[in-house]
Amino acid sequence: MSQDRVALYLQDAHSLEEGIKLVQYAEEKGFEAVWQAESRLVRDAIVPMAAFAATTSRIKVASGVINNWTRNIGLLASTFLTLDDLAQDRIICGIGAWWDPLAKKVGIDRKRPLTAMRETVEVLRQLLTLQRVTYQGDFHQVDDVMLDVVHGRTEPRNVPIYIGATGMQMMKLTGEIADGACLNYLVHPDYNAQAMDALEEGAKKSGRSLDDIDRPQLVICSVDHDRKRALDKARKMITQYLGQQPHLMKASGVSQDLLDEIHQVLTWPATDEEIENAMHLVPDDVVQMCTASGSPEEVKAKVREYIEHGATCPILYPLGDPYLMIDIFSQGYSA
Repeated sequence: MSQDRVALYLQDAHSLEEGIKLVQYAEEKGFEAVWQAESRLVRDAIVPMAAFAATTSRIKVASGVINNWTRNIGLLASTFLTLDDLAQDRIICGIGAWWDPLAKKVGIDRKRPLTAMRETVEVLRQLLTLQRVTYQGDFHQVDDVMLDVVHGRTEPRNVPIYIGATGMQMMKLTGEIADGACLNYLVHPDYNAQAMDALEEGAKKSGRSLDDIDRPQLVICSVDHDRKRALDKARKMITQYLGQQPHLMKASGVSQDLLDEIHQVLTWPATDEEIENAMHLVPDDVVQMCTASGSPEEVKAKVREYIEHGATCPILYPLGDPYLMIDIFSQGYSA
């Protein structure tokens, strides 16, 4: 079994039944964790997490990531207590600040996101360690409450809290208060250098070092023995992001000329037909700049780049055959 840490990332591309099989296969092949997304309004994270936890015995099960706005803090704590009842010491709470316009469209005003995240993590951690909590914050007001365990385990729960941070201010906060950072995907490995500096700056505020913060990173992985097929699957996703989130692409080093060329073809939101028509404009090197795409050797090399730039464990998002990807990475990725 490989000593390299590796995890699986699932969104909604697979049915829940297929997701369970994939997680069981990843566990069998030595993957350390599965991270279940909750991003668009399509699949919540908690139901799949419970399904994965109930049908495995060793693999860790993480939310990757839920948001800190839509669940009352008492419900959030009791949810993760319940998941820990299902899979003791295997649950990770990954939590992020969500994004607009989706949040705004469902009535959430994401004001002062740093303060909101700090309060959420502070109160959640106290509740999960079965403390009695009174807390009067700007976003959370709790009056003499605790997780009221009458039946079952009454000891503090071991549920690490990871923040899904992208901006550097949230990264600093993560270094200060969280157990780990869930680093984003579709970023150039050079982005990680800035992220590591911010995490370290935050860690020092709480008397810790960068080594005290776990740093798994989402990585889009499109691997196939047919290299062109692997690259084309990733090219489609990159083209969509070039059209819809150009700021992310620009931050990762994509030229303004290419962005301008893409925007002449794509509207927002882009149709499938527009994406297909624009894909040919995106060269292989741009596809491979921000994703692990291509042959087995190429995707392993790209993952090593993220690790060399500070990530501690790739969280692989399969675009192609997920079983092939799991097989390839079960053999490790170190050179």
